[in-house]
Amino acid sequence: MPMVTVRPYSQALDRLRAAGLRPTRQRLALARLLFDGCDRHISAEQLHSEALGNNIRVSLATVYNTLHQFTDAGLLREIVVDAGRSYFDTNTSDHHHFFFEKSGKLCDIPAEMVGLTKIPAAPDGFNISRVEVIVRVDG
Repeated sequence: MPMVTVRPYSQALDRLRAAGLRPTRQRLALARLLFDGCDRHISAEQLHSEALGNNIRVSLATVYNTLHQFTDAGLLREIVVDAGRSYFDTNTSDHHHFFFEKSGKLCDIPAEMVGLTKIPAAPDGFNISRVEVIVRVDG
């Protein structure tokens, strides 16, 4: 039986190509950090620190730009918790979040655990694209 060789970046490479993004060296490296493993919530600063800790030379501006490109391509969801603070979620399915205000941690809430009984109609000419609930807790 022939041996199958899997390149270390093949999963990240396939994900970028499927999203229509050119797989640059920096995008590949950041995609690998983001998507190898379990779903998670991460800020740009956290990803930048993680990249530097893994000897990936990348500026914070490039990390921000890449996270927004990944979000625009549907690979991530941006969760804005405050005017100046966002996290990026690798789980792009419909779900909600607990936000722990003291620790800054986000935790997923399955969509079926939140019941919304009355949502106003979108303004004329617009459609509701998504409803996101962030439940803030004092932990």
